[in-house]
This record gives sequence, C-alpha cells and structure tokens, in this order.
Amino acid sequence: MTAEIGHFALILALVTAVVQGVPTLIGAQRRDALWMALAVPAALLQFLLIALAFAALTKAFVTSDFSVMTVAMNSHTAKPMLYKVAGVWGNHEGSMLLWVLVLSLFGAAIALFGRNLRPSLKVRVLAIQGLLGAGFLTFILFTSNPFARLFPVPIDGQDLNPLLQDPGLAFHPPLLYLGYVGLSTTFSFAVAALIEGRVDPAWARWVRPWTLASWAFLTAGIVLGSWWAYYELGWGGWWFWDPVENASFMPWLAATALLHSAIVSEKRDALKSWTVFLAIIAFAFSLLGTFLVRSGVLTSVHAFASDPTRGVFILALLIVTVGGAFAFYAWRGPALKSSGVFHPISREGGLVLNNFLLTAAAAAVLLGTLYPLILDVLNAGKISVGAPYFDSVFIPMMVPLIIAMGVGPMLNWKRGSLKTATYKLKWAALIAVLSGFGVWLAIDRASALAAFGMTLAAWLLLATLYELADRIHLFRSNPSESLRRLRRQPRARWGMTLAHGGLALLIAGMTASSAWKTEKIEAMAAGDTVTLAAYTLTFKGAEQVRGPNYMATRGTFEVQRGSTGTPFILHPEKRVYDVQGQTTEAAIQPTFLGDIYAVVGDTQDGGKTFVTRLYFNPLVPWMWTGALVMVLGGLISLSDRRHRVGAPVARRQPGSATPAPAE
Repeated sequence: MTAEIGHFALILALVTAVVQGVPTLIGAQRRDALWMALAVPAALLQFLLIALAFAALTKAFVTSDFSVMTVAMNSHTAKPMLYKVAGVWGNHEGSMLLWVLVLSLFGAAIALFGRNLRPSLKVRVLAIQGLLGAGFLTFILFTSNPFARLFPVPIDGQDLNPLLQDPGLAFHPPLLYLGYVGLSTTFSFAVAALIEGRVDPAWARWVRPWTLASWAFLTAGIVLGSWWAYYELGWGGWWFWDPVENASFMPWLAATALLHSAIVSEKRDALKSWTVFLAIIAFAFSLLGTFLVRSGVLTSVHAFASDPTRGVFILALLIVTVGGAFAFYAWRGPALKSSGVFHPISREGGLVLNNFLLTAAAAAVLLGTLYPLILDVLNAGKISVGAPYFDSVFIPMMVPLIIAMGVGPMLNWKRGSLKTATYKLKWAALIAVLSGFGVWLAIDRASALAAFGMTLAAWLLLATLYELADRIHLFRSNPSESLRRLRRQPRARWGMTLAHGGLALLIAGMTASSAWKTEKIEAMAAGDTVTLAAYTLTFKGAEQVRGPNYMATRGTFEVQRGSTGTPFILHPEKRVYDVQGQTTEAAIQPTFLGDIYAVVGDTQDGGKTFVTRLYFNPLVPWMWTGALVMVLGGLISLSDRRHRVGAPVARRQPGSATPAPAE
C-alpha cells in the first residue's frame, strides 16, 4: 500500500506542476491576479507531494519491501541501515525521485522566501520551475517508475553496488543534486527575465543567493565525490577526468562565472545579456550531465542507467528546455541594454576576464568530453581523451585567472589603476616568487612547472590576505581602528576572502600531490619493510575479518617516521561482499605534509605474500582543507543579509510616512 501511495503522490505532483506552470504563466501575461495566486500554493503542494513519495520509497528500502522492483534490485536484508537509506538514491529510479524532490524544494523556497521579488517575476520564476518539474515527473512516471511492483516477490534483494556502500557515496549524491538542481533557479530567473524583457540590478541581486547556494553545494558534492574516489578505488588519485566527473565540473565552472558576472550586473548595471546567458548555460550543463549519466552513452562507475529509451527522453527534454531558453534569448537578449560603462582596467574588467577564462575552460572540458562520443555516433572511429589533453588545455587557462584573482580585488570599480594595484602587491609577488624558487631548490629541480604552481598558490593566498589587510587599514591605522574595521566587514567580503584563500590551499595540494607523489608496489610477506619518503612501513601480515555483509582481508602496517617518530598502525582492507562484488578500502594517515596511503591486494606464493600499493601523497590534506574553506566561504557569504533576502527591503525612517530603501 505504501508504494501505491507514493505512486499516486507522484501523479498528483505532476498535475500540480502543470497547474503551477501553465495557468500561472498565462495569468502573469494577462496580469490576472487570481491565476497568478496559484503559483505559491502549487509550489508548496508539489514539494509536499514529492516529499511524500520520497518518504514512501525510503520506507520501502528501510523495511526491505522486495515487492517493489527498485528495492529488490538495489537492496538486501543484510545491508547496514545507512546503506539501506542511501540505496534510495543509489539507483536510477530513486535518484530521479531525489532530483525532482530537490527541484520542488527550491521551488518551495522561492515561494516562501521570495517575498521581495516583483510579483510578476516571482510568478514567472515559479511557473518555469513548475514546467521543469512537470517534464521530469513525466519522465519518471512513464519510463522510470520507482514504485513498480515485482511478482513473484523474491526472498531477498540483489544488493547495492558495493562501491556505493560507503559513507562518502551516501552523502555525495544529495549534495551534488542540491548544486546541480539548484541551478534550475538561475535558469528560471533567466527565462522569466527574458519573458518580461527586464534585467536590472535588482534582478541580479535576486539571482546571486540562489547561485551562491548552488555553487556551495556543488563544490561540496564534487569534493566529496573526489574524496570517495581517493580512498575507495585504491589508485591513490583524486581526479581522473572521467566524463561523468567532467559533467559535474562544467556546471561548477559556469556557476562560478555566473556568480562573478551577477556582481557586475548588480553593482554596475552591466553584462546583463551575458549574465542571463550564463544562467541558462549553467543549468544546461546540469541537464547534459543527467543525460550522460543515464543515457547509456558512457560506461563509468558513476553511471546509473543504460536504457536508450530513457536517454532519448532526457535528450528530448534537454533540447526542449535549453532550446526553448536559447530561442527566448535570441529573441529578447539583444534588447537587454546595459547602462553601466567601465574601463577595461577596473574591477569590472577583472571580472570580465574571469568570466572569459572560466567559460573558455568549460568549453575545453565540454569538447574533450563530447568529442569521443560524437566520433562514435558518426562511426568515425573510437578515441580516448584523457588527462594529457585536459591538463595541457585547462591548466594554462587557469594561470592568468589565478593571477587576475589576486589583482582584481585591488582595482576600483569603473576605472582602476593597474600600476597602483601591482605596486601594492609587490611584496606578495616577491614572497610568492621566492617561495616557488625555494620549493624548486629544495624538492625537485626537474619540476619547474610544479614549483610555478606553488608560486601561484602562494601568490593567491598572499594577495588575498593583503587585500583583507588593506580593507581594514592594517598598519595604516591604530590597532583598535583596524580591529573595528575587521569586525564590521560584511559577511560577503569574508566569504570572498575565504573562497579565494581556500582555492590557494587547493592549488597547493593539487600541485604537490600530482608532481611529487611517491609510489611503491611490492609483494610483501609478514615482517617485510619498505621505505617510503621519510617513513618506514613494516607489514605485520593480514587476517580475515567479518563485516556486516562482507568478508575482508585486513592488512596491518606499522608506520614510523625516521627513527624517532611515534609509530602508528594502518589497516587497509580488501572486501568481498556476500551478494556481489568486492571493494578496496585504503588505509590513510593524514599528516601536515601529506598522506601515508596503503592498499592490500591479492595473495601470491600460495598465500605467503600480498601485493601491496603504498603511496606518499604530498599536501593532499591541504587540498581537502582548501575545498572545505571554499564551501565555508560560500555559506558565510550566503548568510550575509543582503544576499539572503535577495533584494533591498523597504523600511520606514523614524518620523517618515514613506518607506525608504534599506542600505
């Protein structure tokens, strides 16, 4: 009965989404207040209905109701409770239900927190959200019903893919979807603005918090997925340029560009048409990622489905949604004139350069991702585009971007002085160059490019800290005045400082771990010792241990730094699951300078030795820390009232009868 309730709730949600989309859009065009009034309750009702359906599917997984086909195909009675719940979205049908749940959640959030929006714009935004929901609900009900019954009912299920039975993958999809699907709000704002033919600084102010929230969640989701690949797949790396990884990275690049472009639109009433274009592109990349993961055109550990029928449906939805938005853009975009004028050397100019490089990088990633697929469709041969292409094309675009990120915040709006900005940053530049030169001398004189990468990381961090010091007049005022200025800094400025500083740490970690990783592959018996970087690893042997639903070969390594360091123990595992598959569980000991990373594999010599993979990955903890600092910066910036409410709020001045705009 629970499954039928969930299925019926989805049908009602589809009807509600159509009501939210069609009559409200017509009502806004006709300025019919009665029809427009349907938008808010419809958005809230749609969310409640989809939440009911999601709760029904969750109950089916938790109670192991194998009469529901999705549960039987992706769960098992012996599975731990965390992974029974994670199994709800660890499959195609359930993940699509999570998709529409998040979509309706953002629609409900706009309905509740968009009180300061112009009524006509708010209704149109909710209408576009409703139409998007109707499209995806139609897809679910007709091709991917999560509540389809199975008869005869099996005694037990087929279990969830062992690679997904991990805490990282339990939380990775919800975070990623909050970012992916959150970009639907910027898309809806863009299409609504095109319908109205009006994009002004207030519109840009309204778009920014939704973009910022989506960017923060998308950053967290990508980083969590990378962290999972790092410790779960046992290869010692954190990014493979897998097409599905790229599918999440492209909307992140577009969202980053959109976030900065919206600042120019708000502050200077410029780049209107470009900001709308980026809002469409960001969500288009999200839809493209959905198509790649679910169409069967890719074989990846991240892929959900391989049904061509579903792929064709999503492709049609992608064409209609994005094609319709671009048709509106071609029609109304040229009329979006900007009144703000600025000099190329200005803060606006720096943000334009930022946008150009980010969008060019996204285009390069898109080309490398789709080109092999296009050749395959045209029967023009099969090729593989991997890290050499992406590294050689993407990284050079990031170099001027990182340099500009240090200089840009030091420039004035409208017209700046490059000479003044660079003069202020001369010490930051000198220290960064000396740091890179010191790394080159001390670590590896053959890795000049890696030393240059560390120079860029130091430059960005020092320039970011100097910009903060300049804002609070550090060493130019008395300490109490600087402290007062520090306390009064807007949260949005703190967010920018943390995001840029976190990126500097991320760059340092990525550079060091890519250039100076140490790896040893050994067949080791109990008592064997290996020297790795400054550490000595002694293999103590391996034993069989029982897990909740698997048997594991657990190795034991005693690790000591030098001859005086305190030893510690690592326990890597190789797990064989009762129902299907096996996984490698790396043992990792983070240190300030890097990770000690150990993997135990198959036996040799009749079980006397084990194949082991041992790594020292320099500065990897800096990379994860930097990413978390970036997310924290985004959330702190989002907590700034000016971003949170999305628009100035009218308030009365004391003794005044008319409202005055808030600061």
